[in-house]
Amino acid sequence: MSYSNEDLAALVREDSVHKSVYTDPEIFRLEMERIYGRAWIYVGHDSQVPNPGDYHTTSLGGQEVIMVRGSDKKVYVLYNRCPHKGAKVVAEGCGNTGKFFRCPYHAWTFKLDGQHLAAPMKNGFEGTCFDPKHPDFSMRRVARVESYRGFVFANQSAEGPDLGEFLGHVITSIDNMCDRSPVGEVEVVGGTFKVWQPSNWKVFYENLHDTMHANVTHESSYVAAREQAQDYGSMPLELHIMDGNGEPYGFWEKLDLYAFENGHGYMEGIFNPGAIETDPVSKAHFETLKDAYGEEKALGILGQNRHNTIIYGSGSPHTVFQQFRVIRPVAVDRTHVEIQLFRLKGAPDEIYKRGLMYANLINSPSSNVMPDDIEVYGRCQEGNLTRGGDWISMHRYNGTDKPIEGGMVATNGTSELPMRNQFRAWKKFMTMA
Repeated sequence: MSYSNEDLAALVREDSVHKSVYTDPEIFRLEMERIYGRAWIYVGHDSQVPNPGDYHTTSLGGQEVIMVRGSDKKVYVLYNRCPHKGAKVVAEGCGNTGKFFRCPYHAWTFKLDGQHLAAPMKNGFEGTCFDPKHPDFSMRRVARVESYRGFVFANQSAEGPDLGEFLGHVITSIDNMCDRSPVGEVEVVGGTFKVWQPSNWKVFYENLHDTMHANVTHESSYVAAREQAQDYGSMPLELHIMDGNGEPYGFWEKLDLYAFENGHGYMEGIFNPGAIETDPVSKAHFETLKDAYGEEKALGILGQNRHNTIIYGSGSPHTVFQQFRVIRPVAVDRTHVEIQLFRLKGAPDEIYKRGLMYANLINSPSSNVMPDDIEVYGRCQEGNLTRGGDWISMHRYNGTDKPIEGGMVATNGTSELPMRNQFRAWKKFMTMA
């Protein structure tokens, strides 16, 4: 069916949402156009393309794009399309294209910023309107590209707020991840984990701050962790991380959930990797930060303990364990998640290894935790295709959240404020003139 703005607005109530927003391919198509065509979306980190000619492919709302380092050292984001016959210029993945892109079909070539460079047998264009300087004969750039502390975002619309305004307060999570480096810089290291989930993309965002699911969905892993710890006679960090999901409801009730404009938000930290006074890895990290920034600022940086941050449309950075789960919608019932792990430049290598351990245990395809989520995501998708009801509840603690500058904070950590906030953003984007 075709949807008017009024139809779309009627799918979102203050305390519930219609299931068709997860299951209707037409709504998914509109989301790619109206959300992913208007919002700032994370493309990648500039450390993934350190040298001229380095490129990394990804997608923006179904549009295949290339992030590339130009000969002028700037990072460009181009649509992966040759203007001649429309062929993809580079295959999926990453590499170095040299000084120019060369289409594999008819050998049209382009500068690293997308400008037309050459086409073979030019005499064949004589007498036509072919003009190598006209944009129609170049690889097209995405309308806007901005980088913040190495995190590259692109926007397919030339109109709207700049990146800083769009991110609002959650930009502090990017700052905190970078500030945990004594030189203020991070870099993507190694390959990336890739996970396919058989469900709509929005389910992943909702789950990131859904504190009511942890000790139900992840029961098998935290019970196993506790049994293992009992055998060991201690609870090492690896088991402590899995054990955290088994905290009782009272623990989650006390956490703070923050929600901001454009669907963003973050959740107070639930894991503390170690105390500076007692954990040698944390103490060594603190010493590098103290030398770089002074004791007061170093304590402030490590004292900002956040669990998942949500950058709506892009994914979820985790500052304490320095990773970014990049979320790419593929179809109404299929979502691709890429987990990037960062090294804090200048920090002890043990900090990187700790982040790698966390990614392996919690978020990798073979982890003890992620498959639990994938299973319930798929069940949500399947259940919403039945005739068992039309509306999905977001009632929990509705009406109790408190306003703060630019957003709201939950008075109770099991509030469904994050879901309501995301759908307020969804409704705004989807019905925007």
